[in-house]
Amino acid sequence: MAVTDEAIEKIKGMIVSGALRPGDRLPKESELAAELGLSRNSLREAVRALSLIRILDVRQGDGTYVTSLDPQLLLEAMSFVVDFHRDDTVLEFLAVRRILEPAATAMAAGRIGPAELDALENLLAALGPSPSVEELVACDLDFHRRIVAASGNSVLCSLLDGLSGPTTRARVWRGLTQKDAVSRTLTEHRAILGALRDRDAEAARAWATVHIASVEQWLRASR
Repeated sequence: MAVTDEAIEKIKGMIVSGALRPGDRLPKESELAAELGLSRNSLREAVRALSLIRILDVRQGDGTYVTSLDPQLLLEAMSFVVDFHRDDTVLEFLAVRRILEPAATAMAAGRIGPAELDALENLLAALGPSPSVEELVACDLDFHRRIVAASGNSVLCSLLDGLSGPTTRARVWRGLTQKDAVSRTLTEHRAILGALRDRDAEAARAWATVHIASVEQWLRASR
């Protein structure tokens, strides 16, 4: 593993220094191994590891390339890891979401356009006054994803998209067991949308915080 780690660091160094840029094809295995002072086996292991986290793209019969290194692509690896979360870490995911999502919502208040605001309005209107829990949670995911996308920060989008999955079950369970969960969620969504329409970043931040914290508080109390 130490030899493989060294190989990974050397390839990483080439990318960070600019010797290899996004889209570049790596030299032939024998040439690169000699250039870096590595065995071909350790180089292969390093390439395999870097391809798993979307740094390299191995194309059968064509060669190995540096990917676009786009944040959304690189953060796919985080989403993969998040899928292995345990139920006892859900509160930790919610805590991170409570830190990041209100910031993204505040950013969106200054950037979101009329068409995007109308789309959010239509999304909520389509639910009606008494949606099922499953419909509400699906809408909740879409509602927040659209707002975060309006922040214009692709890294935040990818991070929060990866973090939203582990909290979905908690949101469904809350909807099934907490008496006013559905109406409260709808009210909070309306308040967030109103703040976005008013271009009030601090109100949008505050309502997003309240919205996420309410799920977090319910989960703590139910344990």
